[in-house]
Parts: sequence; C-alpha cells; structure tokens
Amino acid sequence: MIPGKKIKTAYFCSQCGAQHPRWQGQCKECGAWNSLIEERVPDKRKAGMKGSSAETRTIAQIEGEILTGWRSGVVEFDRVIGGSLLPGQTVLLGGDPGIGKSTLMLQAAEAYSRQKLPVLYVTGEESMSQIKLRSNRLKVMGENVTVVTITTLEEIVDLVRATDYAVVLIDSIQTIVSSQFDSPPGTVAQIRECANTLIGEAKSKGFALFLVGHVTKEGLVAGPKVLEHMVDTVVYFEGDSSHLYRMLRAVKNRFGSVAEIGLFEMGSDGLSEVTNPSAFFLSGHSDQPRSGSVVSAIVEGNRPLLVEVQALVARGSYGNPQRVAGGIDNKKLALLLAILERRCDYPMSQHDVFVSVAGGLRVTEPALDLAVLTAITSSLVNRTVDHRLLAIGEVGLSGEVRGVTHIDRRVAEAVRLGFETILIPAANESQVQEKSARIVAISNLQLALDIALG
Repeated sequence: MIPGKKIKTAYFCSQCGAQHPRWQGQCKECGAWNSLIEERVPDKRKAGMKGSSAETRTIAQIEGEILTGWRSGVVEFDRVIGGSLLPGQTVLLGGDPGIGKSTLMLQAAEAYSRQKLPVLYVTGEESMSQIKLRSNRLKVMGENVTVVTITTLEEIVDLVRATDYAVVLIDSIQTIVSSQFDSPPGTVAQIRECANTLIGEAKSKGFALFLVGHVTKEGLVAGPKVLEHMVDTVVYFEGDSSHLYRMLRAVKNRFGSVAEIGLFEMGSDGLSEVTNPSAFFLSGHSDQPRSGSVVSAIVEGNRPLLVEVQALVARGSYGNPQRVAGGIDNKKLALLLAILERRCDYPMSQHDVFVSVAGGLRVTEPALDLAVLTAITSSLVNRTVDHRLLAIGEVGLSGEVRGVTHIDRRVAEAVRLGFETILIPAANESQVQEKSARIVAISNLQLALDIALG
C-alpha cells in the first residue's frame, strides 16, 4: 500500500445494500435503523464518458427466441422453479440452518446430471470427503457432477469460463469472497459483488445458476435485500426439523408462477417427493369420531391441502387462562376465542385452550377459522365430530362465515379423499358444482356448530 494513501470506505445497508458516504442511524433507501456497516470499497479509476454503442430495437423488431429448458425429473422441484430450468436462469435458495438446503442441492445436481447435463457443484462449507460421505448416504452417483471446494470468486469465474457447464450450484453465496474487498465473507459488499459477478457470467455463458443463501432470524435471506432483486427466481425451503416434511415455496419467479409449492419428506437417504400431500398430512387422522378433531381444506400456492385441526379445552387452574397454539398465530387464536365467547355464549375465559395443526404445518390463511372454532367447541362440550365431515370458512367478528378463494379446488380435494359432508360459506355456494358429497352452505358460526356437533 502506498504510504499515506487513505483507505476508501463507505457504509452499506445490511438490509437493502444501499451505499452511504458516512454513518447515519437510518438508511435513507429502505428506512431500516442501525443497519449501516462500514466496508472497504475497491479503488476504481474514473473513466471519461463516451458515446454509447449499444444496439437499440423496438419490441416489434425483436425476434422471438424459444428457449428450451431442462427438467430435473423431480416433479415437485420442477414445479416450483417454473416447470423447467432455463439457460441463464438464476435461482436463490434460502432456508434455516439444518433444514436440508445442501441435501436438496446435491440431489438436484444428481437429477440434472442424469439428464446428461454437465453440472458444477461449488461448496465452501464442506470438504471433498464430507461431500463423498453425504453422496453415499443419498445414493448420489454424480458421474456428470464436478465438485470443487473453493471460496474465491475469481477462481470460480475462471472455472466456469474454461468449461461449458449447463448447471452451476454455489453452496453458499455467504462463503464466497472477492479479492477486490478486504472485508470477510458474508458481508454486504462481498455478497453483492460476488452475486453480481456470478449472475453476469450465467447470463453471458448461458448456464443456469443456483445460489444457496443463509437466512436471518426473521426468515429472510441474509445479506442485502437487493440480492433478491438481482436473481430471476427466489425460493425458500421451509419446515420444522422436528417433523419429516419440507416445503419448497417460490416467492419470486420471472419465468413461472409463484403460486406453486413442492412438498418433500426427509428420510435417512435424503429427500423424497410427497405426491399426495393431503393423504400425507392426514395419515394420523382416526376413522373413529373423537372430540376436538376437525379436518379443513387450505390452499398453499395453487395446491389444496387437507389438514387436521386438534383442540383440547380444560378448565383453567391458574389465574389467567392459557392459550397455546401450534401451527396458527397465538393472536389469531385469541381473536377466535373472543368471537366464540361473545357470539355463541361459551365461557372460554374460564378455560385453558390448546390448538394444534397436526403434522407441524403452519397455516396463515383465514379459511381455517371455522375448523378451529368447531374443534375447540367439540372439545369444550365433549361431543364428537363425524370423521367424514370437513369445515371450510373464514369467521368474521360478528360471527358470520365469510367466503374463501378456490372453493372448488378445496371441495374437489375433500371429495377425492372420501369426505361426505362439507361445510362451506354461503357466499361460495354458487361456485360449487360437486354432487357426490353433501354440501352445506353456512352463513354464521352458530349454525355451523349446530350441524357439526349434532
């Protein structure tokens, strides 16, 4: 370094990646507080402005090019990324530590290699021997999968330029470093520079690029938010490590729908597809009627899923009644209990209430309201609900049952799995043409409880 030469630094927002010349409490771009981190920036000489030589065309003059994508053969995986993987497509995969991101990527690499595609798997988190051990466990042959354990951006770029790979997987982007920055791996500047360079190489050479990213405690991909804007597709690998199922969900896709999910089951030999998710989540549902158990139909993406809601109500033994929810929001449970007490005159303030969505699935959509309230009331009065009854509907604050979306798909899935009585909102009655099951239109909560509990 030249003696006396000042090191140029700037402050980057860890949320959006915006650059600031000096520290300030709030980022002016995204409004995040205390998110600015000092980073060293490379010394780039200013070049004079020159005339543009870029070719311009109107949209009408652009000749359409039909891109042929690659299918991995894993239906659940292909569905989420858009049906097929396009040349130059960049995919960002996020997920909690230990959820199975590396397992998914290694199995995806094997799936693409079976289609006779040359695949490069770059890992900065495992050694060659560790990759081999995991490959043996997952039964990954990897004949067309090249594995390299490097973390330097420039080495990766040289490698992809020297060989014509169809698919390149980086596990993970937080471990890659560029020699242009003195900052450690995982910092805002490093992630942005490395991702930008790799995406540029993918677009220019035409290989598909997967970037694995760590997530923060809020469940978002760690690093600058701009990273999600740079890639074509953003998918999250979700699930609970205490349960077997994993869900692959797209939140952004320039080449396909974001209303798609893929379901997998984690086993000793890796991830396997769940082709019948409703049957999977209802595998423990008893054929014998029992109190506190009601099935409902939710929609994840474009896929209807049947889930079992279980409730247990007991007289409170403490000053304040307990409210414990698994799979639904605690505040949502408190709201539903207030509706049940105020509109149906059940003394919920004197009881402890425990509610769980069986299977560990987390549900946020309001169509589950009616099933939750029916299960709670069933447990409170100790009356069984017919195991062939299914309840769908959002419950409003005045006790009315409001309409939901995709009612035809929900009902069709329920009929396919043998449910004979289906409670639906009266507002959706005209949208259902199903004749092989008893469809009961419900306008208010009390009517639904009277029918379900007989």
